[in-house]
Formats: sequence, structure tokens, C-alpha cells
Amino acid sequence: MKKAILNGMTVLFAILLFSSCDALMEDALQDRDTTALETERDTYVTPDESTEEPTDPSTEIPTAELTEVSTEAPTEEPTEPVPDETLPSLLDSFTLEEHPKMFMLIVELEGEVKKLVGAKGEYYGKCVILATGAFPRPIGCKNEGKFVGKGISFCATCDANFFEDFEVFVVGGGDSAVEEAMYLTKFARKVSIIHRRDELRAAKSIQEKAFKNPKMNFIWDTVVDEVDGDELLSKMVLKNVKTGELTTYEADEEDGLFGLFGFIGMIPNSGLFEGIIEMDRGYIKTDDNMHTNIEGVYAAGDIRVKSLRQVVTAAADGAIAAMQAEKYLAEME
Repeated sequence: MKKAILNGMTVLFAILLFSSCDALMEDALQDRDTTALETERDTYVTPDESTEEPTDPSTEIPTAELTEVSTEAPTEEPTEPVPDETLPSLLDSFTLEEHPKMFMLIVELEGEVKKLVGAKGEYYGKCVILATGAFPRPIGCKNEGKFVGKGISFCATCDANFFEDFEVFVVGGGDSAVEEAMYLTKFARKVSIIHRRDELRAAKSIQEKAFKNPKMNFIWDTVVDEVDGDELLSKMVLKNVKTGELTTYEADEEDGLFGLFGFIGMIPNSGLFEGIIEMDRGYIKTDDNMHTNIEGVYAAGDIRVKSLRQVVTAAADGAIAAMQAEKYLAEME
């Protein structure tokens, strides 16, 4: 059995963050069928269907060095230590094919030494930074994965400028969906909210602003059944949930495409830590310094309970967590 042992006094292991880029989102959608998506969409639904963009914090730990040793006869050629190699540089050198091997299956976080069991072996560390992230809840329509990044988006602040003077549709009816739709009106010529109910779930004050916005339009009792297009999103089929009627919408001929934004919640990637760490609706609770309820365990990025999930906040979380972990380790010496 292989064990990853970090050299020197500084012992720190960071769980990799994989779930916050559009490429992985697209792969996930292509690999799962509609039934699987519907099942997943029922997990960790926030009351107001709030959502923010998923992001991946980059945590640098320059003092931790990694060497792999074997406690029994290896079945494959053992990995030799790399002199003067740091943990971040080793992580950067991994190929996409190697990443899945790093997925953790079991975590034991109590006690002075933490244990993580993955498909590739067991890993030990005196500190653990949890940065497993969260990802947008899929819209759930046919061909969705094919058009993520090609007309379908889950981040208004990221992609709104790409749809300047185009028509845009927003799926959702909670606070975040309506607020993001209003933000999109600063760029798009028209923004239509598609909602499966006959009234919004957003706060009344937010609804009042939306109804007064001349660029806003509302499509009630409707879901997106299918999307299509040549290379870019240019066609979708809407389904009335009460009558079952299907309506096809095609992009304006001069535009050639339209935007479709999904804001129906986030799914935190925290199932591995259920019953181990204190959470709130699937998100890990921390203080301002990223401490969890377990000594020596920190959380950073979208997996945390927080009001804003953006690249800049995730990066800040990672920096704070790394500094706090270093301080914790120094105090243990």
C-alpha cells in the first residue's frame, strides 16, 4: 500500500478542487442521462434557489514536499522522490488522466494526524484544507452539455458581456435568478425569465424592481425541454408544465444565437464529509479564518457557507486557510 508522506516539520494535505469549471460541468452532463440529472437536482436545494458562480481556489503551500514510499512490494514501478519539488508544483504536473486517481473515498479528520483514503492509496497529514467546491444545478434539458459555454451559462457576471444586444433567457424564479436577470438587462436587449411556476419565489422587493424593468419578460409555468443549434445555441423547445404544450424558439436570423442562463441553485460537493463536519444545507461552516469545528481542518472556496461565490473570494479563502494551517503547524512544533 502506498502512502504519501510530506517531508519536514510542515505536514499539510489539500483535497483537490475539481468541480467549478465549465469544462468539467460539460463532461458531467454528457456522461449522465436525464434521469440522473433529475435525481441530482433534488439534493441540497436552498429555499430561495440562490446560486453563485462556482470557482476553483488555487492554494499554494511552498514548504510542503512530497515523497512516495511503499510499505510492501509494489505492483508497478515505484515513484522516485523529486528533489526540491514542492506540493503545488507536483499538483501542476499531474495530467488530466491522473486527476481521477486522486479522488478521496474515505476521510478520517479527528485526531492529530488526519487520514485520507483514495483510489491510489492512503494519505496522512497534520492539517487538511477542504476545497471540494460546488457546481451549478443543471437546467436538466436535452443536449444541455453540448452547449455549455456555447450559449448556456451559469454566471451572469462572467458572461453577460458576450450577449450585448442579444436576446437572453434566464431559468429560475428565486432571488438570485431575478437579480441576475436584472443585471443581464444592462447588456442584452431583452431578458426573459422562464419559471416552472405561475409566480416568482424571489423577495417582493426584488420582484417589484423586475416587473418595472422594461427589458424584462416572464414565461410562466414553463421549463426548457431541449436545446439545439449547429455549433452555438440557436434553438430551444419550451414545455408548458400544465398543458404539456411544446413551443419552439429560434434565434433571430441576424443574431444567430441567444443566451440561456441557469440560476436554480448550487450543489455543494460535500457528501464525503457528511456526519463528520458541521454543515448548513451541505455547505461547510467556518469562521472568518476558515477554521471548521475540527482542529487542524480548514475549508476554502465554494464549499464554505458564504454570501458570494466568485474567483476572488475563493482565492482569498485559500490564502487565509493556508496561512492559518501554517500557523497551526508552527504551534505544534
